[in-house]
Amino acid sequence: MDLVILGLNHKTVPVAIREHFTMTPDAIHDALQHLDDYGGLREAVILSTCNRAEVYAVVDDVRDNEQALRDFFLDAAGRPAYEPSYFYSYTGKACIHHLFNVAASLDSLVLGEGQILSQVKQAYVMAHENGATSAILNMLFQQAIATGKRVRTETHIAYNAVSVSYTAVQMAEKQLGSLSDRNLLLYGAGQMARLTAQNFLGKGAGKLYIVNRHLERAQELAADVGGQAVHYKEVQSVVSDVDIIIASTGAPHYVITVPRLQRFQELRQGRPLLLI
Repeated sequence: MDLVILGLNHKTVPVAIREHFTMTPDAIHDALQHLDDYGGLREAVILSTCNRAEVYAVVDDVRDNEQALRDFFLDAAGRPAYEPSYFYSYTGKACIHHLFNVAASLDSLVLGEGQILSQVKQAYVMAHENGATSAILNMLFQQAIATGKRVRTETHIAYNAVSVSYTAVQMAEKQLGSLSDRNLLLYGAGQMARLTAQNFLGKGAGKLYIVNRHLERAQELAADVGGQAVHYKEVQSVVSDVDIIIASTGAPHYVITVPRLQRFQELRQGRPLLLI
């Protein structure tokens, strides 16, 4: 049997392509449930984040089962159009080395960011709960998670700007100067959105409006960080009051379209608006 990875990430394809390969938890669950439908695939873990989509697999033979692995990957992603050049593939020790780099956040868009280790763990847990892992991937992912924890404990990798959300703060400061009294409209109420809200408020930002399709989630985050929840259908009521809009959602589509942005700017009378 062979250990192999098939994937793409922020180093190999731009975000416009990566978006087409984003896999929802439901899609991943369904794919793992049908692993036995793909001849030669014995184990699999699917890791899908905003910056990467990867399948770690144990196959009978890496050459004989190459197409089955590709089909498994593409089916999980909803069969997007693709070019072979989008993907990288590693086997054996190279696969192990890559996963350890990923878990240790050495392969991240922002070196040392803190989210990837938990995302690796979640990917493994989902695969294990769906019966898609056995001895090889169990050992590999347990070691990778332990290695990622050790790197963060024994090095200073986490001491710098180590999250995409904090990088967004730095970007906003570069464009606008001080964030004091700058008002923010935040789309999303997940963990990344929470970190974004905390980082902006920590820089003295003014009002924080939180938009989410599920209002109760926006209300929960707003209560925790000191913001105001807004239903996504009522955004126009607050958009004239903001200087920055940040989208941090798991939506598979754009949350701010060109017509919507044009309407926003009409309401804001053309005042400068920073979007991240």
